Amino acid sequence: MEKTPVLTSQSAAIARPSVAHHKKRRFSWDKMWSFLTLVPSLAAVLIFVYGFLGWTGYVSFTKWNSILPDYQLWGFKNYQILFQDYRFQSDLRNLLFFTVFFILACMVVGLFLAVLVDQKIKGENIFRNIFLFPMALSFIVTGVVWQWLLNPKTGVNLIFEALGASHPPAWYTSTRIVPSFHVGQIQFGLPIAMIAVLIASVWQMSGFAMALYLSGLRAVPEEIKEAAHVDGANGWKTFWRIVFPQLRPVTVTVVIILVQSSMKTFDLVYAMTGPGNGYVTDLPSLDMFTTTFQANQYAQGSAIAIVMFVLMMIFVIPYLWNSLRKEGQ
Repeated sequence: MEKTPVLTSQSAAIARPSVAHHKKRRFSWDKMWSFLTLVPSLAAVLIFVYGFLGWTGYVSFTKWNSILPDYQLWGFKNYQILFQDYRFQSDLRNLLFFTVFFILACMVVGLFLAVLVDQKIKGENIFRNIFLFPMALSFIVTGVVWQWLLNPKTGVNLIFEALGASHPPAWYTSTRIVPSFHVGQIQFGLPIAMIAVLIASVWQMSGFAMALYLSGLRAVPEEIKEAAHVDGANGWKTFWRIVFPQLRPVTVTVVIILVQSSMKTFDLVYAMTGPGNGYVTDLPSLDMFTTTFQANQYAQGSAIAIVMFVLMMIFVIPYLWNSLRKEGQ
């Protein structure tokens, strides 16, 4: 019968370093392979995101405003011309009102739908899918559909005419601005035509806000609600004083994502209204597209893109800073 070899203290001491060395070498190979796996993605991000962003910023300081490249530096001249331009001033006005009303409407509609779905109603999955369905459509499809629905000669206006309305809404063809007072070269106020774009965009994105708010409502412990009822709070007070404050992180996330969505809105406006009469439905993204790829003013278009990027970072950076600070605590 063979005896099992017994490791002496000297042989065990010799064996241990070899095992540790094997583990160390294996750990190094795993780490290296993990890094090599990430290299293509990192290279793509550096080139196609930060590289192109840096190139866009450089072009915005050049004289390249024709089809032929001209990399002669021009300083901030493109930005000076841009902020003195009537169309770009109109774009900033439209973007301000569009962003504010778009975010508020999506939050209110989304929260309202989330509260309804959270009541454990019969057929909850059906209603949830119906509310989320618009997100499955592209903004181009949404723009084309709502262009027909809000056309002054077709769509919902036919219903108003059948009801006897002598002057149905002009929707996106209106050039009215209320209230109207001059700031720079433009009339400052809400363009009535922008309401049509807001209706279409809120219809598409309110389901997204509903999904986030619904997840937040489902995360609120039932014990807190029951304790509020025991203390005599009715349903309304329980929601506003107990449940709604718990939704603050969700609200911040909704606002940040919707701000980014509003800043880069292009295809919806392009398909639905275009710049509009007097640029009443124009946005910086549409202005950037036409300036760069139709007018071949690449430096001016790059300047518009950089301004949009800076405006977006004004909202994103505080959010990221606050998130990183909370993680570090």
